Amino acid sequence: MATNQSSSSSLQQVQQTASGTTDPTPAVNAAPALTLYSTTVSDVGYVRSNNQDSSFAGRHFAAICDGMGGHAGGDTASTIAIRSLAHIEHEESSNDIETVSKIMETSVLAAHDAIVGKAKHERRLSGMGTTVVALSLVENHWILAHIGDSRAYLLRDGHLIRATKDHSYVQHLIDTGRITEAEAKNHPQRNVVMRVLGDFDIDPRPDISIRRAKAGDRWLLCSDGLCGVLEDSTLEETLSELTDPEECAQRLVAMALKAGSTDNVTAVIADATVPLSEKPTDENSPVPLVGGAVSASLESIADIIDESVATAPALRADQGSPAQRAAALMQEQKPKNEQTDETASPRVAQPSSQRPETTDVAMPNTGEIPVVQKRDGSASADPHDPEVARAIKTQQREQAQQARKRRSRFRMTIIGIIVAVLLVLGGAGFMAFRWSQTQYYLGEAEGSVAIYQGVPTDLFGFSLSHEVKRTDITVLSLPANWREQLSRGITVGSYAEAETHAQTIRQQAEDLQSQEKPKDEFGGAEQTDQSGQNDQSAQDNQQNQNDSAGASQSPSPSASNTETQQ
Repeated sequence: MATNQSSSSSLQQVQQTASGTTDPTPAVNAAPALTLYSTTVSDVGYVRSNNQDSSFAGRHFAAICDGMGGHAGGDTASTIAIRSLAHIEHEESSNDIETVSKIMETSVLAAHDAIVGKAKHERRLSGMGTTVVALSLVENHWILAHIGDSRAYLLRDGHLIRATKDHSYVQHLIDTGRITEAEAKNHPQRNVVMRVLGDFDIDPRPDISIRRAKAGDRWLLCSDGLCGVLEDSTLEETLSELTDPEECAQRLVAMALKAGSTDNVTAVIADATVPLSEKPTDENSPVPLVGGAVSASLESIADIIDESVATAPALRADQGSPAQRAAALMQEQKPKNEQTDETASPRVAQPSSQRPETTDVAMPNTGEIPVVQKRDGSASADPHDPEVARAIKTQQREQAQQARKRRSRFRMTIIGIIVAVLLVLGGAGFMAFRWSQTQYYLGEAEGSVAIYQGVPTDLFGFSLSHEVKRTDITVLSLPANWREQLSRGITVGSYAEAETHAQTIRQQAEDLQSQEKPKDEFGGAEQTDQSGQNDQSAQDNQQNQNDSAGASQSPSPSASNTETQQ
């Protein structure tokens, strides 16, 4: 955001104050006690479907919260934050600056815890959060608490001071010199915040600053729907020109809408004034106002601060502006029972001590610090109040007991499921075992054929069969195909069938042995006789051949005589 030179120098002064140094403004002796006059205006705009901003404008305390987290989450988060902080308006120890600053910080942290607790109870609200800018006037000192990218501006002596520093990603880029403030205005991640209250794993502690108040100081607390579209110079000019706080707030919100703001727009104007009387009374002071989403919890806010509360006035901007024409068109398109309360007249709620007993007040369940009805009829949500502290402890004990009951029920459910599964498995196993004991099969037992009762398998390491009879049939005496079947188990329907099958195997084994015995006893002799016969035939044939040869070789008698004579 663009800032003039005086704003930048003043911001450094505020940062020094927030870091623990004292305000350099000199003390004024016998300075009159200043009072806070504040008002607020909040508008949903012409883009959003609901208002997620919440604001409070009282006589001692003012605040604005910009909720985030979807349609249902943002308004809930900002409402919780305002309800957690509203008790500062009537804080009894408001004369102690240090005490109020600690109470303000504690209340912001309590709002954070309440938002986180609410998100845990309702998953649809997961991821909701809110910014906070809270201001209190105590003993002529301003106490400012801030977290998020909503802003607080102080107009003093005609100069505008930006009293807060955005906890946003673009502000980090500006601080590190990576972009300028002019570039930050159109940066695509300008809406990314680094620190907020809510369901996030970030530091929820607010920045606390204290500075001396001066008569004529004017504060502007606003959401980024306003400061994101209007220049600081425009804010300074408007805050200086319009002396009436309500008129100034109306003008700023209308200008933001005309400038094209696409977000909810909320402004709180708080002036430090000198009271006309030395002892001002609350009866003559304006009624505290609430705006935005927290307006739906009007009665509960009245109970918290124990006085009347009214809704903030609706925006009275130029009906001829594009923003107002679009907003009016959207309102006309809605059914009458769905139109927002911004078009209705302001409502006023009385605290429970002043409300008729017949009035039925709906207390919204936002999960924050409980509102305690005290014995004197007043209501309190101050965490430092002993009765509220006891109520918080009681609530925490009840929540812890409910959590233990839920865990116990969950454990019992798991145990019941496990037991049921075990019973089913046990029943199935028992039935399978009973069925298996009606079956029989033949198998091998230490080299012999045996009859088993059951089935040849295991269930979870438990055998479903046992040996009932072992035969004298050796497995090695059987053919290979029988041995292979016995290794797998030959299943039969009954013990009698098993006996019959065993007899069949014995008979086949005996037949096989009887077929092999003749070959062993007589096969060698037959082969010897046959070979002898063959040898004798061979000898006879050889003898005949020899005789024939001899006859052919011996000479005849006549030839011999003739040869002798010669």
